[in-house]
Amino acid sequence: MATPGAAGPAGNVFPFRDSRATPDPVLQAGPVAHGPLSVPLVLDNGSFQARAGWACPGPDPGPEPRLQFRAVCARGRGGARGGAGPQVGNALGSLEPLRWMLRSPFDRNVSVNLELQELLFDYSFQHLGVSSQGCVDHPIVLTEAMCNPLYSRQMMSELLFECYRIPKVAYGIDSLFSFYHNKAKNLISSGLVISSGYQCTHILPILEGRLDAKNCKRINLGGSQAAGYLQRLLQLKYPGHLAAITLSRMEEILHEHSYIAEDYLEELQKWRCPDYYENNVHKMQLPFSNKLLGSTLTAEEKQERRQQQLRRLQELNARRREEKLQLDQERLDRLLYVQELLEDGQMDQFHKALIELNMDSPEELQSYIHKLSSAVEQAKQKILQSEVSLEVDVVDSKPEGNVSVYLRGPPLSPRCGVPGSRGTETPELEPLEPSLEDVESINDFEPLFSEEAPEVEKPVPTIQPVFNLAAYHQLFVGTERIRAPEIIFQPSLIGEEQAGIAETVQYILDRYPKDVQEMLVQNVFLTGGNMMYPGMKVRIEKELLAMRPFQSSFQVQLASNPVLDAWYGARDWALDHLDDDAVWVTRKDYEEKGGEYLKEHCASNVYVPIRLPKQAARSSDAQASGKGSAAGGGGAGEQA
Repeated sequence: MATPGAAGPAGNVFPFRDSRATPDPVLQAGPVAHGPLSVPLVLDNGSFQARAGWACPGPDPGPEPRLQFRAVCARGRGGARGGAGPQVGNALGSLEPLRWMLRSPFDRNVSVNLELQELLFDYSFQHLGVSSQGCVDHPIVLTEAMCNPLYSRQMMSELLFECYRIPKVAYGIDSLFSFYHNKAKNLISSGLVISSGYQCTHILPILEGRLDAKNCKRINLGGSQAAGYLQRLLQLKYPGHLAAITLSRMEEILHEHSYIAEDYLEELQKWRCPDYYENNVHKMQLPFSNKLLGSTLTAEEKQERRQQQLRRLQELNARRREEKLQLDQERLDRLLYVQELLEDGQMDQFHKALIELNMDSPEELQSYIHKLSSAVEQAKQKILQSEVSLEVDVVDSKPEGNVSVYLRGPPLSPRCGVPGSRGTETPELEPLEPSLEDVESINDFEPLFSEEAPEVEKPVPTIQPVFNLAAYHQLFVGTERIRAPEIIFQPSLIGEEQAGIAETVQYILDRYPKDVQEMLVQNVFLTGGNMMYPGMKVRIEKELLAMRPFQSSFQVQLASNPVLDAWYGARDWALDHLDDDAVWVTRKDYEEKGGEYLKEHCASNVYVPIRLPKQAARSSDAQASGKGSAAGGGGAGEQA
């Protein structure tokens, strides 16, 4: 991420990378187990990005997670009919063309759609090279949301044990795994974990190495809301580039060009200075074409283009004439067949056919046949006339009308011998009056004729652009660099009635005694992808300085890798507790205690079993009350 005042390209112009994800390779086989225990699989199941890899025992635990992909799926069209099946993560390439098809198994940061979650698991196991047949014969360490609902954990356990038949699983919170990775080994510590991700921000108090779930708080704001807010700001600022201001590009701006202001109002005052604005504004270059908007065709090219356009119009009109002639000929044959029924004396069939044709008398049929015969003969003459006049001089032809196009050719003879004609002169070839469809198709071409066309066309000079196209396609990102990430401190910027990070931390600390507060603020730990903004640590220190007593001490620590430390911590935890059955939920535990069952450890949630009302107690109370009322009734009867 870029810091304010950092040196950038010339003129602070940054092109969008618009990077595409490359498909993940499929590993042929997983790692070899060192000993009788299988190698654990570590899955960081994040709402923005999923990370999967092996926790290899030994001195070298292996590289970073083998798989890192967006936790989204898209079902191809026709998948049920043998077409392309669902695509997951990096197999999608660029997300923007498929944005309307993307589906996520998460609601906020809680996995709720187990069908899509199964697709993510299938993708992970397939690309990690799980070689066991019919099952996943490896222990799994899986991250879950803080205070995960029991129903969500129950469905996840059911999916893992019933579908994949895993031997055992351990659940943990991603931010606590990150905290576990960054603390010293074998040290039971307390602290305050501030974790901000794609959908939510959590503040977790840790007391003596265990989560104090009663005082955890969640803010429903994260990187997703910041990207949406930045998109709205830039779309209001540049309404001419609505389609180009996509969520993927907004995420790129947030990751590489945004920062957290130490003092938001003071920073806004700095941006009011023209020199500060010019030095710190980031100009994001949108892709554009250098092709000029004006035409640079020569006179010969224009002439050839007009001839091609007129030839296409002639072919279009000739095809429509032939189609109309074919329809009229079929109708005429039908009417002639009905007339033959009258001549043959088949009166019943004749009257029946007249009713179908919606006619009342034979005279009406004869009149219609005469008109249709004349129309068919004239259409044949028009088609013959258009075939004769194929070559048209485009420059010399200038029709008097605006929409009528005259086709030139030899004149018709006065008498053409049309059957049924009364000896009068056949009318001249009527101009082709285009229908509504013709007018719409003509508008697709350039104007063939101008009302005042010069006799000699002048050479067209090269048109110079009146403005800089590159500058027109630039987004000036100024105060938006600090306004978008500021929403986690001031949710009111986007109309959210929630407390920010500072107010929530103050509220949590006030729930503890003074000595516990002092212990918590000595280890304020920042983790999560939304904590990677430059200036985040300084801003948290400033907020703590404002809320803590005078001359009190505190310490803020940023995770070594806020994004991947959760996976690293889960891997370290899996290796440290590989043979400790007290922290793993086995298949036997799942069958006996249900899918929501959880074994607690240093990075887990607190297990709260489901407490169902005792039906037996209610029935016994009801029986007792019934007996009492019966006894009371009997006593009253005796007294009476």
